Amino acid sequence: MLVAGCAHDEPLVLDRIDNRVTGVDEDLPVVRRVVGERADLSRWSLGDLRCVPLAPRSVDVIQLSFLLERIPHAELVFDRLLQALRPGGLILLRMRDRRSAYGLLDRLTPAWMRRLLWRRLVPKGTPGPLPAVYEPVTSRDGMHAFCLSRGLMITDDHATTSGPALGRVGRVAVTLMDKLTRGRFPSTHDEVAMVIRKPQNHFARLI
Repeated sequence: MLVAGCAHDEPLVLDRIDNRVTGVDEDLPVVRRVVGERADLSRWSLGDLRCVPLAPRSVDVIQLSFLLERIPHAELVFDRLLQALRPGGLILLRMRDRRSAYGLLDRLTPAWMRRLLWRRLVPKGTPGPLPAVYEPVTSRDGMHAFCLSRGLMITDDHATTSGPALGRVGRVAVTLMDKLTRGRFPSTHDEVAMVIRKPQNHFARLI
């Protein structure tokens, strides 16, 4: 298993299955501190994710957790991770939606204010605030278009609220943003979660 964005989710618990978990993420001080304290990774690598060393077709599952929305060149990074996935493998994707009220608010809030508010909005120990980039691929429509162009199959697709928008202050802020944008950036969710499969057949998208 490859955990991309290993400053966040813990790897899946896979009972009675022999598994090795590799973590990759950006080389940021807060990420390095969190990853260095984890004992559940067989190995990990931090740095420029466009050239992270990954053997082709070497993993069965990629757990991609809240990474794409905070990095530049998100599509290039995703393509790089896909090269390491075996045919038939799964991508378990979680990301903040740039087309949500929270995504818009996160992008527009100045860095100094995000640092000031972070500890009041998230559970203790949550790493951050991390960069808020939100390229076009980090939306439901953007990810569907990306998967279509790469021949990937989305088998599950859910929207939910799981971040700072759960708190009282966060709910008020995203509701206000929803009203100001007349519903174009809804407050009904802040996260998109998908299960994506890499086809066994490279030409499956033509069938």
